[in-house]
Amino acid sequence: MTTGHALQPAIRVQGIEKSFTDVHVLRGVDLEVRAGSIFALLGSNGAGKTTLVRILSTLLKADAGSATVHGFDVATQPCDVRESISLTGQFAAVDDVLSGRENLLLVARLRHLEHRGAIVDDLLSRFSLTEAGNRKASTYSGGMRRRLDIAMSLVGNPPVIFLDEPTTGLDPQARIEVWQTVKRLAGQGTTVLLTTQYLDEAEQLADRIAILHQGTIIQNGTLAELKRLLPPATVEYIEKQPSLEDVFLALVGSDQTDDTVPARKELR
Repeated sequence: MTTGHALQPAIRVQGIEKSFTDVHVLRGVDLEVRAGSIFALLGSNGAGKTTLVRILSTLLKADAGSATVHGFDVATQPCDVRESISLTGQFAAVDDVLSGRENLLLVARLRHLEHRGAIVDDLLSRFSLTEAGNRKASTYSGGMRRRLDIAMSLVGNPPVIFLDEPTTGLDPQARIEVWQTVKRLAGQGTTVLLTTQYLDEAEQLADRIAILHQGTIIQNGTLAELKRLLPPATVEYIEKQPSLEDVFLALVGSDQTDDTVPARKELR
């Protein structure tokens, strides 16, 4: 990263607007994301989260406003932006004809990386896909496909990563593995913009959280700052019961399951 990039936010959004015919999806969005941090964009379905990510990743043009990613303007320097980012969408973008290993190798080739085999082996191991690496992706369960998709986004260590609903369809163990991976990435200096509608995901991961509602950011701050918006809770002493996720992880240990969808707190 150059000195100029280090002195400015990794992502800066100013007055971004976007409409589709007569539907106003984004109504003047402003936010800044510090380099090396995890920023969660929290909102219900239809709030405009994916639209904003598509604009920042140069897949969609804004109607008004401006945005920069890694110091590059998304409207006038799209090629530089694309070289600086990776995007994982809401649905796994894997090639079913290829094996898991071949999917990762394909991305490594597109990024013109050396030592591709070692990079692929490391990612397969980190996402518990080593044994399934030579199987066609069409044979993978939903959870395995999601893990492969996220692994593909990490090929080449891009400085900025967009994760759009990254844990959809994952079982509890895989979900925690993804969280740990995201935290490690930020610890190594990678900037992560995460969109989610799951409250616990934002709580677990984000350095800062912005709440997007009806096309605008209605609150933006750390978890502690957002909690201070409400009056202090009444303290009551109750016996804490284990959650279903606690029970599940205690019973299955380190074994992988790929078809169990965890219970989650969703933003309604």
